[in-house]
Amino acid sequence: MSAGEDEIELKFLCEPADLAAVLAAAPPGETQEKALVSTYYDTPQGDLRKARISLRIREGGGKRVQTLKRGDGFAREEHEQTVSGDGLDLSLPALQDALSPAKRKTLSPIFTVRVVRRQRTFEFGGTSIELAVDEGVVQAGERSRRISEVELELKGGDCTPMFELARQLSRTAPLYLSFDGKATQGQGLIDGSDRSPRHHDKAPLARGLTAAGAFQAIARNTLVQIAANGVVLREADSVEAVHQLRVAVRRLRSAISTFNSVTDDDHAESIKAELKWLAGACDEARDLDVFAEGAAALDDATLDLAPLAPIVEVARARAHAKACAAVASGRFRDLVLDTTAWVETGAWLTIGGKASAKRRDMPAEKFAAKALERRRKALMKLAGDLKGADDTGRHDARIAAKKLRYSAEAFAPLFDKDSKGFIRAVKNLQEELGALNDAAVAAELVERLRLKGAALAAARRLVAAREAAKPKSVKGAVKAMTQLAAAPPFWII
Repeated sequence: MSAGEDEIELKFLCEPADLAAVLAAAPPGETQEKALVSTYYDTPQGDLRKARISLRIREGGGKRVQTLKRGDGFAREEHEQTVSGDGLDLSLPALQDALSPAKRKTLSPIFTVRVVRRQRTFEFGGTSIELAVDEGVVQAGERSRRISEVELELKGGDCTPMFELARQLSRTAPLYLSFDGKATQGQGLIDGSDRSPRHHDKAPLARGLTAAGAFQAIARNTLVQIAANGVVLREADSVEAVHQLRVAVRRLRSAISTFNSVTDDDHAESIKAELKWLAGACDEARDLDVFAEGAAALDDATLDLAPLAPIVEVARARAHAKACAAVASGRFRDLVLDTTAWVETGAWLTIGGKASAKRRDMPAEKFAAKALERRRKALMKLAGDLKGADDTGRHDARIAAKKLRYSAEAFAPLFDKDSKGFIRAVKNLQEELGALNDAAVAAELVERLRLKGAALAAARRLVAAREAAKPKSVKGAVKAMTQLAAAPPFWII
C-alpha cells in the first residue's frame, strides 16, 4: 500500500483449529506462507498510543517494512515504506507529524509479534481482496498471548463484497469481528489491560465532518467497545464487562435515534431490533448487580439481608450466564458484522433525493447543534415537575437525560465553548434520577424473584429502606434539574 492511503480491513478472531477450514472455504488462488516478525515502538510516555497511532517494523520475505497506522476500527490511515538498517527511519513524514524531534529520539521497542501468515489474493464480486490467516504470539516482556486471526483486506474496488465474503466464511467457522489490531493487543499486555472491560472512549469528531461522517465515527467507536467486551465475556464472566457492553449498546442505539433523519433506510429497523435484543440479554444481569451492590452499600445495622443474599447470587449467576451466552452466539456475531456493514456501506449513504443528500452532507456541527437543542428541550419538558412526577415520569426523564448526555459527550469536540459544565450538570441529573430508578427496579426484582419466608421479609425491609430514601433523592434530582436549566448550552453561538 502506498503511503497515506486508508487501510480497509475486517479482522476476525478465530480458533486455531478452524483456520484451515476458513482458508479452504475462501475463493481459490495461490496461497503464500511466510514467517513475520513485527517489532512495535512507542515513547516511554506512550505518546503514540494516546494518539491512536501504532508504529512497527515488520521483517519477512527478506524485507523490512516500517508502517505507521492511525485510527481504530474498519478504516485506518496507513503509511509504510521499505527501510534498511536495524532501526527506525525517523524521517517518515507521518511520524514527523505525530511526534516532535525530541520525542522521536525516545522511541524504542515495546513488544514483538511473531506469526506464521498464510495469505491469498483473489477477486470476489468484482472486488480485489486479500485474505490473511495469522497464527502466532504477541510477546511483551514476560507476558504473552496467542494470536489466531483471519483478516480480509480490500485491495481494490468496493468494500460491499468483502462483507458478503465475511458472511460466507462465518458459516464455515465462528468468526468474531474484532477492531483491536496487534498493536492494541501488545499494548494491553504491557499495561495489563488486555481482556479488561473496555470503557467508553470519545469518538474522534472534528470540524469538517459531515453529519453522515459524524454518525459513522460515533458508531465505529461504540462497535469497538461492543466487540471488545464480547471478547472479555467469552473468556470469563465480568460484572464490569456486562455493564460496559450494555453502555456501548445504549450509546449506539441513542446515536441511531439522534441521526434518524440521516440513517433511516430499510435495514435500520432490523439493526435497532438486534441491538435491543443484545441490550435485553444484559438487562437482568445489570439490574441484579445494581440491586446487590445497593444492598451491600446500605448503612443500616437493623437490616439483616443474610437470608436474601444466596438467592440473589443464584439469580445473578443465571442472568450473567445468559449475557455470556448471548455474546458467544451466532446472533451476536451476525449483529456486529451486519451493523458494521450497515454503518460503512448501508443504503442510507446513497438513498433518497436532494433532501436526503442535504441532511447527510450537512456540516456536523450544524447538525449537532440542532440535535442537542432538540434533546435539551425534550428533557426540559419531561423533567419540568420531578417532585410531582411518578416513577414512570421520572424514568422517562432519566432516559431523556441519558440521551442528552450521550449526544453532548459525542458532539463536544465540534464546538469551541467549554462543554464540561453542561455535561457535568446533565450527568448529575442522570445519576439522581438513576438512584430513583434503582429503587423502583428493586421493587420489581423482588416480585420477579418470587421470594418466600425470611428471604421475602428481608427483601421487603430492603425495599422499604429504599422507599424511605426517595424524598432525599427527589430533592437531589430537582436541585440537579435547576442547575442544568441554568447551565449555558455550549452549542449555541
